[in-house]
Order: sequence, then structure tokens, then C-alpha cells
Amino acid sequence: QVQLVESGGGLVQAGGSLRLSCAASGDIFKINAMGWYRQVPLQHRELLATITLSSGGRTTYSDSVKGRFTISRDNAKNTVYLQMNSLKPEDTAVYYCAASEASEGWGAAYWGQGTQVSVSS
Repeated sequence: QVQLVESGGGLVQAGGSLRLSCAASGDIFKINAMGWYRQVPLQHRELLATITLSSGGRTTYSDSVKGRFTISRDNAKNTVYLQMNSLKPEDTAVYYCAASEASEGWGAAYWGQGTQVSVSS
């Protein structure tokens, strides 16, 4: 099993920044990529960004966050980050970390508990 623990959420004013962290533990050898989702009430969970844990560290971003959010990793710490800049009120959501075992593509197999991000106008 893989355990994921997020941290770094909170309340910030529009235009501000936050950095989320996700620490992985357990059977880390199973993980090929990690990513971030967000969810607002009554809506589907939205995939925001992914990063492979290989030396290449390939990243993907949704159009909604491209250019504002940056995903990165520290393999030595088994931690993935989401740097969020130029935050908008519509970024308010619960943010979830996820991990994928897929050798190609992406498929979330493990989830963190979520961390609330609130952006005030």
C-alpha cells in the first residue's frame, strides 16, 4: 500500500500564492507518477497536473492551471509539490494528491485525504 499525506492548504487573497506538498510512504516502488486534483462540491474531481518519477520528470497540466501552477518533485524526500501562483477565487476547492502505478499514461490508484484551499476576492 501507498500512503499520501497533503499539507499546505489554507486561505489566501486573490493574486496570492500557496505551495502544496504531498509526502508518499509505504510501497513507493509501485509509483510511476504523481499528480494533483481538485474538487468543488457537486462537481467531478478535476485533474490538474501530473509528474513522472523517472529521471525525465515529465509533466502535464490542465488548461485551467497551465502557466499559473507548477508541479515538481523531490525524489529523495518522496514528496511532490504544487506551486500555485496568481490564485483566483475559482481556484477554491479541496486539493487531492494522487499516485499512479501505470507504466504508460495516468491512472490514480492512491489518494491523499485532501487539503482545503480557499481564495478570497
